[in-house]
Amino acid sequence: MTGPRLPLDQAFGTPETKRRYTRRLFATIADRYDVITRVLSFGRDQAWKVDLIARADIRPGARALDLACGTGDLALLAASRGAAVVGLDFTPRMIELARLKPGSRAVRWVVGDMGRLPVGSSRFDLITTGYGLRNVPDLRSALAEMYRVLAPGGRLCSLDFNRPESPIVRTVYLTYLTLVGSTLGFVLHRDPDTYRYIPASIRRYPGARGVVALLGEAGFANVETIPVLGGFMAIHLATKPASPPAEAAIS
Repeated sequence: MTGPRLPLDQAFGTPETKRRYTRRLFATIADRYDVITRVLSFGRDQAWKVDLIARADIRPGARALDLACGTGDLALLAASRGAAVVGLDFTPRMIELARLKPGSRAVRWVVGDMGRLPVGSSRFDLITTGYGLRNVPDLRSALAEMYRVLAPGGRLCSLDFNRPESPIVRTVYLTYLTLVGSTLGFVLHRDPDTYRYIPASIRRYPGARGVVALLGEAGFANVETIPVLGGFMAIHLATKPASPPAEAAIS
């Protein structure tokens, strides 16, 4: 990435500044991404992803799209269950690393923006995303895009950090992530802000209850939240209705 680095306190000003910040950030951390996710999840990250894919109930031949695919964990798990998978991430280095993993030839890897999906409507039976909803610059627009590219009856399955509703619990949680993130950022990159982005993004994230509301607004049905790690993380499941709402069908 070229150009000056945007300070963290300016990263969330607009969708475009968040896009610029996260594009540079994930290019910086790509080679250490798997290690960091394991550390911050207390080693549970892989188990959570296996759980999410199990809940997706994948049938052989299902068309799946893994958004913000990172180094490919969810995409590869879906492919191992017989899905025809496209893995999309806006960081080229993430895609390069995903292609190095065993089984990667079973996935079609694409560099692209999950808020501006380069695919036609109603193309996929399943969308998965790990840590994608919290990082997308404009969540409403991204959910609209996901709804657009899902086929009627298709499923959306997301894993992400949650934002605890209790102010006390939230303060302790974010303080812990800030301290750990600052230390990791300094040790690995000589920049404490590198992983302080995580608690900063959680502060601005609507949390599990807010995501449920936004999924409903986007048109999804059967929205479900599964608390993970005592509610500090969450899996969201939602379905694109097989037919439009009655009032839309009448008009």
